[in-house]
Amino acid sequence: MAIPVRRRVPRNDRPAFSLRRTALGFVLAALLLCGAGLALRTAWQSALRHPAVAVATVTALAAVTAAFLRRRHNRRVAAKGAAAVVEAAYDMVDTGLAELDAAVREPEPRPRPEPVDYLDMDPYAFEEAIAGLCRRDGCTEVEVVGGAGDLGADVVATTPDRRRLVIQCKQYGPDNKVGSQDLQRFGGTCYAVHEAEVAVVVTTSTFTEPALEYAGQCGILCVDLESLSAWSEEGAPLPWHAAAAVRPSADA
Repeated sequence: MAIPVRRRVPRNDRPAFSLRRTALGFVLAALLLCGAGLALRTAWQSALRHPAVAVATVTALAAVTAAFLRRRHNRRVAAKGAAAVVEAAYDMVDTGLAELDAAVREPEPRPRPEPVDYLDMDPYAFEEAIAGLCRRDGCTEVEVVGGAGDLGADVVATTPDRRRLVIQCKQYGPDNKVGSQDLQRFGGTCYAVHEAEVAVVVTTSTFTEPALEYAGQCGILCVDLESLSAWSEEGAPLPWHAAAAVRPSADA
């Protein structure tokens, strides 16, 4: 037995046109327009009869409108200010983190200087090289004063701890050692004439035993080629750290 199938009738959701409803809408619109016109006419006539009241009413409406607009403007300004404060706080945090990272990060080691062949220099270039080492290691007022009539001083400078440094440079060959007579001539002028607080003799050779003994008695630091190379390559203490700060007393 066949089962009859109920046909679906398509639904139309759009309401059917109603003349009554349309006419009622037009009537309501006309009443609203008439009421608005009548209200405006009444307000205008009242304003003509009582201008002070009208001015007060308009002023009050303007004040309310201005207050409303000002409140909205203040809210926008406050929001912008808050956003600027938040942005500044983020910038401060980022800057602080960057500075902290830079402080925590270990500095990269400075490459060690290349070895210098001081034996291959002439005496004038050797004096300039010693002056360059002094400048590199923080001395100020560095001058090369070697020459005729220098009275034993080839380089003068002021150490980082503000002491007067006087250096005599001896550019000798390996077989020509600095003797006690060289030290005695320098010792006679470095303190009395040049007012040294740190007196140093630097050579590309070595020192004799009597020269070292005399230097120890006078507080003169002796730097031979090996010590000079270590100083140049930053592998030894600076000469003014090892030298006596003042001239030893005559009784010492």
